[in-house]
Amino acid sequence: MKILGIETSCDETAAAIVEDGYKLISNVVATSMLEHAKYGGIVPEIAARSHIESIIPVIDDCMKQAGLDFKNLDGIAVTYGAGLGGSLLVGVETAKTLAISKNLPLYAINHVEGHVYANFLTDTDIDNLVMAKQQPEFPMLALIVSGGHSQIAYFRDHFDYTLLGQTSDDAVGEAFDKVAKLLGLPYPGGPNIEIAAKDGDPNKYILPKARLSGKYDFSFSGLKTAVLRLAQAEVGKSYDFPSFELSGLLSERQKADISASFLKTSIETLVDKVVMAESEFSPKTVVIAGGVAANSELRKQLSARLHTKLQYPDFKLCTDNGAMIAALGCFKAIHKQETSDPYNLQINPNLSM
Repeated sequence: MKILGIETSCDETAAAIVEDGYKLISNVVATSMLEHAKYGGIVPEIAARSHIESIIPVIDDCMKQAGLDFKNLDGIAVTYGAGLGGSLLVGVETAKTLAISKNLPLYAINHVEGHVYANFLTDTDIDNLVMAKQQPEFPMLALIVSGGHSQIAYFRDHFDYTLLGQTSDDAVGEAFDKVAKLLGLPYPGGPNIEIAAKDGDPNKYILPKARLSGKYDFSFSGLKTAVLRLAQAEVGKSYDFPSFELSGLLSERQKADISASFLKTSIETLVDKVVMAESEFSPKTVVIAGGVAANSELRKQLSARLHTKLQYPDFKLCTDNGAMIAALGCFKAIHKQETSDPYNLQINPNLSM
């Protein structure tokens, strides 16, 4: 069972081929991140144009890397939501065209679910990828954290899950980006806050954790505002002082301490919920997925506090990629899930789990 996965939900144009849901045959990613870094965040129009330029070369490279022709494939999987509308259109329309012209089944993939399935990849001949020794066992608890998503889900089996909680405002990755911008750190925020935090004191400032009525829900807007107020106070400015002028007044020590304190609190907010869910549901495996799954502090705190086996993908498979989409497509094919009509499939930018 060989499935081509296509991913274009944000700024990465990606394609991969996965065999039987566990073996990664080929994996190609083109990113426009450097273009977006100039503006401190994703610019949808730039992302869409980049996908248009990159999608065919990326798929061609993917097929060449695998040494396969379309006649060797058993289907095509494509992200149809959630994501940026213009970006999703490029991937979906390309996948629909290929499915029709090559007479292949088409599987519509939820981007957030796809991140979870990066954890099911256990074998590859591709250099510089560290794969898990075995696939996660069910029941499974999944923490999906990225620039657009912060969710906890309980999986009883493939395609049988319950969404336990999610963010009510900013996703944790988005909060990282906004705090980094406030501190004058480069985009993307997550890795750059981690770098700055290495020289800081995580206990220097006490920052708040949101208390919500939803047991497993998150909120990061209050934490983000608390960092803004802290930075204003540290430089002796009032609440109406513009946030974009703060970085020039903060010392490197202050930036490091704020980064470390924010990192500690934001990660604890996530880990607290996972530990609580572990106690309630007693899963056999806990997986983390999404771009923030690459965060070393998140991995460290979870490893220290969980009693259940923790699993996460290689750093290169945490951010958006075609491998996770192809892996989920394989399981859809293996479990005889419904295919999509390539003449009628539409994007869904606001798709949820």
